[in-house]
Amino acid sequence: MKYIVLLFISLSLLSCRKRLDSFLFNGSKLESYQLDAFTGEVSLELNGQFAVPDSLIHRVHFPVEIDGKTVQVQGVYVGDTNQISQDTVILYCHGNKDHMDFYWCREKLYANIGGLGRYGVLMFDYPGFGMSEGTATEANMYASTSSAISWLKDRGLSNDRFVMFGFSLGSAPVCEVAGHTGEYALQPTKIILEAPFASAEIMIQDAALLSMPGSFLVDLKIDNATEIKKVNVPLLWIHGMADSFLSMTSHGQLVYDHKSGAKEAVLVPGGEHETTPFVMGYQAYIDRLAAFIQS
Repeated sequence: MKYIVLLFISLSLLSCRKRLDSFLFNGSKLESYQLDAFTGEVSLELNGQFAVPDSLIHRVHFPVEIDGKTVQVQGVYVGDTNQISQDTVILYCHGNKDHMDFYWCREKLYANIGGLGRYGVLMFDYPGFGMSEGTATEANMYASTSSAISWLKDRGLSNDRFVMFGFSLGSAPVCEVAGHTGEYALQPTKIILEAPFASAEIMIQDAALLSMPGSFLVDLKIDNATEIKKVNVPLLWIHGMADSFLSMTSHGQLVYDHKSGAKEAVLVPGGEHETTPFVMGYQAYIDRLAAFIQS
């Protein structure tokens, strides 16, 4: 009987491990991107504000090498692709759910930082999200981020005009790139982290009822609180103080405290995981982003 119980517990934990990995990469597939015509759930409701004309919206794609195969990752660039060699560009790494249609409202908001057309903004779907090919894994997320950066470099972007912005799960590729100088085609001159998580370990410990290492329950090795120690460019940290998905105190604050050198914090009372820009006020939010980028 004892061995049957142990077998049941082992199978349950393996099932839990698979479920937790899937939860942290909670993308959904699409047959086509709708952007403004999308009628499903979205990250923010802009209610017609911060519109972007079709002439500035460009569907792009770039190759990613995964397990010896070349797959295509999909992206959307807002701006003039012919001016990337002169413009400052924000690479936006989105969160853990759905696809670019869900986050399209955020890209429009960022395209209006400092006034529409001031900055180019590139967003992309990780492998396994939206129409991007491949499987959603931590390594594949980093590989697709690397390809997005190479796409920008090939069009003339330089380090001094490169800003990376990571929201939630997207904080991981930003910390990865910014913390590994010389390993990617470009290095950001500044980074923005909104609602970052400290590590997969802490995320699991926050939610787990079992007293065991988070690594036993999830395969992810993400540890932003450690990676941020290697980052030597200015950081802007934004976090909603009411975030019930990634606690400000156990996640964002830890990342911020471990960052040395230039850093700024914007803590928003009443802001939840997705709602912080709305609670802060959209114009106030992008004005704060503009002040950091332009400083």
